[in-house]
Amino acid sequence: MKKIITISREFGAGGGQIGQAVAKKLGYYYLDKDMIIRSAMESSNLSPEEFRMYDERVPHDFGFGQSLFDFYNKPLNERLFAAQRSAILKAGEKGNCVIVGRNANVILKEFDYSLHVFVAASQYFRLQNLKEKMPDYSEEKILEEMKAVDKARRKYCAYYTNTEFGKSDYYDLCLKSSTLGIDSCVDIICNLAEK
Repeated sequence: MKKIITISREFGAGGGQIGQAVAKKLGYYYLDKDMIIRSAMESSNLSPEEFRMYDERVPHDFGFGQSLFDFYNKPLNERLFAAQRSAILKAGEKGNCVIVGRNANVILKEFDYSLHVFVAASQYFRLQNLKEKMPDYSEEKILEEMKAVDKARRKYCAYYTNTEFGKSDYYDLCLKSSTLGIDSCVDIICNLAEK
């Protein structure tokens, strides 16, 4: 029986680190943003520049009045999401994989033997975690990035999947890495996946 684990996460909560450790421990294939984008680019006619420009963004008209300029951006956004969705579906069909981000929990919600996880953490934990990854940024700048990335993820999730980012209804398991610790989160996910 092939299994799928998806991990959605707040920025800086350690979801990627947890996903990598889970994949390694279970011997599963690991996919994150870079791998999904690379796969999506191979199967579409979008350039790397187009992917970078529109990654995790919604059309400018989302929540606002439609303008002619925004109208022309929408098809590219839709193609980008469709290409990523296709890459995620292919990975899901192969199974025995851990997929971090990209709304994989919604895209693969109908797949059997899937476990959809959301990882959250306190602001302090996230800040400390991101300080190591962003050493040239001030604390204020890191906090701004945290808010901006989470806001973009909420908008992207709402627009493309009509769900609410981080709401427990859309996950099988919600973990707080700042309380449980990274290693405990990994153990919990692996124990559930092995059942």
